[in-house]
Amino acid sequence: MRKVVVIFLVLAISVVSMAGLFRKKSENFPNKNISMIVPFSAGGGTDTVGRTLAKSMEKYLGKSIVIINKTGGAGAVGMTAGAKSKPDGYTLTVVTREIVSLPLMNLAQVKADDFDLLALINLEPAIILVKQDSKYKSAKDLIEDARKNPGTIKMASTAQPNFYVLCIEINQNVKFNQIPFNGAAEAIPAVLGGHADFTIVTPGEAFSQLKSGQLRALGVMDNERDIRLPNVVTLKEQGYNISSATWKGIGVPKDTPEQIKKILISAIDKAVKDPEFIEVMKKANTSIRYMNAKDFTEFVKSDQKVIGEIVEQLNK
Repeated sequence: MRKVVVIFLVLAISVVSMAGLFRKKSENFPNKNISMIVPFSAGGGTDTVGRTLAKSMEKYLGKSIVIINKTGGAGAVGMTAGAKSKPDGYTLTVVTREIVSLPLMNLAQVKADDFDLLALINLEPAIILVKQDSKYKSAKDLIEDARKNPGTIKMASTAQPNFYVLCIEINQNVKFNQIPFNGAAEAIPAVLGGHADFTIVTPGEAFSQLKSGQLRALGVMDNERDIRLPNVVTLKEQGYNISSATWKGIGVPKDTPEQIKKILISAIDKAVKDPEFIEVMKKANTSIRYMNAKDFTEFVKSDQKVIGEIVEQLNK
């Protein structure tokens, strides 16, 4: 009996000691540099968001944040590495919409539930674009023509599958002729050269062509107008309950201590309001769409439902 009591006391003391040590580590956080995994290459939109945020967060954490570009698998490689890292707050990951789409298409094992989501930083709504002299003057013109002539209207697609156009096709029961291109850098010239009737990209990807008048926007696929293009109406304003966007947020591995998450969230909250952060994002034509941890988590769940329905249709 005495042995059992002794063992119990030793275990209790060990648990208390470990809890105290863990609490002390949380209170001293951060006491070394932090890493931020960007799951896409340097110079791209995801990299811009990650680097700009990291620089501003450093002011409020008092430690450097080192960017690690870990590419591959359309973001799966980097996000998997982030999810599997030690849950101590020293590895942040820029999570993108691919954390939702890839597992639903069985293209990645990592999923949103492998992270504790801290904040949404950026959301880029999809925007339907045509050449300036296109016969299409509105989203309705385009959709109605597709209804009359299924599979003939050429769409310069930036990805396969293209969730932007699939949202329209499924919602309106129409079909476009998707021509694959390697991103917006190829799709936009295809429209300008008359090789495709339209494309769907994000505002930042086509801002210069819109500003110069080479391209014309038929509608933005969001619940509200984009502040960079206030005269472009949403699809909802045109009578279509359709929205689709790419987004970027910050996550840490599941089971990261609450106190550490609070410190990181506080730094993010201050960083997105920092004038330098706002100015750099503006110069890069990159939007700021902030959501706190709770709202971001709910937002991701709703996006899982949207993309899940599209994938289900594709598999029929």
